[in-house]
Amino acid sequence: MEYYLALLVFVILFIFKVVFRSTASKTPSPPPGPKGLPLVGNILDMPSEKEWLTFARWGETWGDICSVTVLGQPLIILNSATVACDMLDKKSAIYSDRPVLQMGGELVGWKNTMVLLPYGDRFRRYRRLFHSLIGSQSAVKRFYPSEEFEARRFLRRVLMKPDALSAQVRKTAGAVILRISHGYEVKESHDPFVEIADLATEQFSLATAPGAFLVDLIPALRHVPQWFPGASFRLQADKWAATLSEMVNGPYNFVKQQMVASGTAEVSFSSTLLEGKCLTAEEEFDIKWSAASLYSGAADTTVSVMNSFFLALALHPEVMRKAQSEIDAVVGSERLPTFEDRPHLPYINALLLEVFRWHTVVPTAVPHRVMQDDIHEGYFIPKGALVIPNIWKFAHDPRVYSNPFRFDPERFLPAKGLHLADASVFISCVMSLAVFDVAKCVENGVVIEPVHENTTGTISHPKPFKCSVKPRSEKAVSLILAES
Repeated sequence: MEYYLALLVFVILFIFKVVFRSTASKTPSPPPGPKGLPLVGNILDMPSEKEWLTFARWGETWGDICSVTVLGQPLIILNSATVACDMLDKKSAIYSDRPVLQMGGELVGWKNTMVLLPYGDRFRRYRRLFHSLIGSQSAVKRFYPSEEFEARRFLRRVLMKPDALSAQVRKTAGAVILRISHGYEVKESHDPFVEIADLATEQFSLATAPGAFLVDLIPALRHVPQWFPGASFRLQADKWAATLSEMVNGPYNFVKQQMVASGTAEVSFSSTLLEGKCLTAEEEFDIKWSAASLYSGAADTTVSVMNSFFLALALHPEVMRKAQSEIDAVVGSERLPTFEDRPHLPYINALLLEVFRWHTVVPTAVPHRVMQDDIHEGYFIPKGALVIPNIWKFAHDPRVYSNPFRFDPERFLPAKGLHLADASVFISCVMSLAVFDVAKCVENGVVIEPVHENTTGTISHPKPFKCSVKPRSEKAVSLILAES
């Protein structure tokens, strides 16, 4: 009897094992990645800075789609632009959501801006507002005169204070976007709106960096009282929230006050949406925060690109000379370049595209959140997983760009079919090339070699560097002073 019972148990166990294996074999595995620890997963593997470099190394080991788990939260890392397009673009219906970032989104308040807005009705309303006013080339053209004006002011500022190049770049970036978003003309020194935007966007970069705050991994910590040991992040969040509120409300109230005082305001994103309309509280909220999204999204990224542009010229004088030769041939020396010249300056456009590629402004973008379970390339992508596109790797992928660490604008020639760089970046850069020579600094007879390194954060800047910026000629000086 015992023999038959043992045989029966063996048969049942065998059948269970076969069924289990069969079921398991039908369930796709998640993407591969470094092995984690029980309970905490890969929390010790997560980088504290320049996370894109660690993610790229994982990609070399585990492939274009790899994954880790941090305290139960799956993270999917994408190291290929093709894979990212297939997932985030072609499957946008399930990959367009944004994660709930406890520090930057919930506690500080950036969840109301486009960059962290969850996919839904408000997200679609913001998209419609942007498209209606700045969604086409013809719509953007109305801002060309003000962009050219601010670019000429930039030239004069640099001429007067070449050693303060980075400060002039930041002032001009803020001036251009404030004109477009709120019709505001910045003051020449210590402008309150520019200064508060600089502070707020710097704080955004710190508050949203992957792994920077434990509360993003353990959401329950947001309820810890401020006096509790280790809860200094709560005090930090309150301070940053006050900065964000000031950045959002200050320029918006300026537009409203102008419209009340004179019945109109300079044409801008905000004034166009407010003019002659009786708005609900929700509509006004959407306008205020979408304008702030435009303002905050462009200001700091433009600063990063412009500083990268000057760094590239200092490091690669042969590129600068070739770009200047094209301007001299197309524009001449009797006037400054304008937007009308852009179609005839292919090398300048290629140069700017290479700047965008060479220095990745947003190295890991802002994570996406998967809205439902998915199978992609045979891998299981669970609902709620955070998908992080490693844009730095996309831009430095040797399968796409030969010798990716070499600065080479000619890789983008001919530029047919490529998206051209941002308009305000183009006009400031092409005017600068027309009138300035950029070179390495020489101090006490010693050449100071600039180094190209990225700062850590959601928005990455070149680390501070020195360069020499001098007028190309007396004629260039005359152009700067005559056209400012």
